[in-house]
Amino acid sequence: MSKKEEIILPNGVNKEDFLKAISEIEKIVGTKWVFKTKEDLDLYRDAYSPYWDELEEPIPSLAIAPKKVEEIQEIVRIANKYTLPIFPISTGKNLGYGSSAPNNRGDVVIDLKRMNKIIEVNDKRNYCILEPGVSYFDLYEYCEKNNLNVIMDIPDPGWGSPVGNSLDHGWGYTYGQYRDHFGAHCGMEVVLANGEVMRTAMGALPGSKTFAENKYGYGPYLDGLFSQSNFGIVTKMGFWMMPKPEHYTLAVLTVPKRDDLIPLVEIMNYLEDSSIIGWPLYRSPLNPEYGKPMNPELKSYLTSKNGKPDIDKIQDYAIRNDIPYWQIDIPVYGNKDSVEANINYIKQRFTKAIDGAKVKVIEDYDLPLTKKQAKSLKHKVTLGIPNLEIFWLSTRGENFGPKDGHVWFSPIIPRDGKELLKCQEIYIDTFHELGMESMITPFSHPRTWMYRAFCFMIGFANSRTDKEKNEQMRKVYTTMVKVAAKHGWGDYRAAPPFQDAVSGVYNFNNNILKRFTQELKDTIDPNGILAPGRGGIWPKRLRGDKNA
Repeated sequence: MSKKEEIILPNGVNKEDFLKAISEIEKIVGTKWVFKTKEDLDLYRDAYSPYWDELEEPIPSLAIAPKKVEEIQEIVRIANKYTLPIFPISTGKNLGYGSSAPNNRGDVVIDLKRMNKIIEVNDKRNYCILEPGVSYFDLYEYCEKNNLNVIMDIPDPGWGSPVGNSLDHGWGYTYGQYRDHFGAHCGMEVVLANGEVMRTAMGALPGSKTFAENKYGYGPYLDGLFSQSNFGIVTKMGFWMMPKPEHYTLAVLTVPKRDDLIPLVEIMNYLEDSSIIGWPLYRSPLNPEYGKPMNPELKSYLTSKNGKPDIDKIQDYAIRNDIPYWQIDIPVYGNKDSVEANINYIKQRFTKAIDGAKVKVIEDYDLPLTKKQAKSLKHKVTLGIPNLEIFWLSTRGENFGPKDGHVWFSPIIPRDGKELLKCQEIYIDTFHELGMESMITPFSHPRTWMYRAFCFMIGFANSRTDKEKNEQMRKVYTTMVKVAAKHGWGDYRAAPPFQDAVSGVYNFNNNILKRFTQELKDTIDPNGILAPGRGGIWPKRLRGDKNA
């Protein structure tokens, strides 16, 4: 909110109607849970906004924190009466992808943090049913306190909501079937735009005993319509959970050459898809430790070939200094005997196929872990232990200050070594053409939370003070979206300012996907009150020229 503004109005709503709507909403949830002061609304700004303090920054006009489904139904009724755009959030911790801010300046945030019931956790059939205000910390503490034999796959950081994270297609760190958080959900309850409550799949059967165990029930599968979209407000979801393993081992694989990545990925895919290993964490030891400067000799090779990297010299540098080109951390779960057998098999597969490959066990524990073991665990997230350690990403380094934040550019590419090397080259070329120092190097690694695909992401830094830097970042981001699409790579997730650009490249057959979702939007939300623009889906009254 600029200093000159007294009040931010929702798009298309006059002040008189807005004040009437507030008065009616306060009678539903109580004045204590209607937030309208600047001090309160500042908490719903996107801390990493690429439009920070600009007129385009999506600051809400109001925030409401209902406690019950019935209160949400009444809020939806009032929103329809005044054509009030409302934007639901779970815990609003989606940093890098929009956080707790709405898509548009003036939209009313429906903050579901008070709907925080852990409805059920079953460690015999391995599922849970949660409200959207439950965080990963809440669920972990509940399971530990009650000595339950299940773990929830979690993202980083762990302060988010399983409901919110899965609806935005978030990912985690254990086996693939659990890492896909939306894929691991089972059943949901939704308040529709007309205020009716719908349950999907088995939940549609009154008295069903398998809400969180059978995804489909009978009839069309509708759950996907409510992820990265604006067709309803999800108030309850079921999730499949992972039984706690008896034993956990973390092994480290290293290989000496850049092209070793090609056979390495093929073997890793086999191991992962056979459920022999969990989440493989790809890295290159050529990257300096966080906050440390890169070796000057190595850095010089990044631009020594007509302004681009000299890959032969980089490879020679790695060999001369005995630095592995790639390193992959590999978690293995099971009982002690099966883990030991799988580790031996993993060693055999890689050392036979790749000259110079080495596999070393660095952690080997029976579960449950002692407090000391849990605290020292290299990757706590691989055993479902939520934490906030990931915020080292914005801390001070030896040659740079603390960062204001970042916006994730997150294209999905094939899980293939050749394709990753090609992706590096394309991005390096793009930065070169833009006249910028490349954020990608010939040893940039893929993100591997995504099951059966890689994510080759870039964290574009934003600024709280430098508007020109933010403008440049937005231009580079949208350029990258187009470059990626040209090569068959598309973002899986995006912050609100970029959702139109991202959804715009999913344009097969004259934008049939967008046209289909818009027809749905106009039918089930004719007043266009639910999260206008989320996922690139605009209601008719606000669509304007956004149909491209």
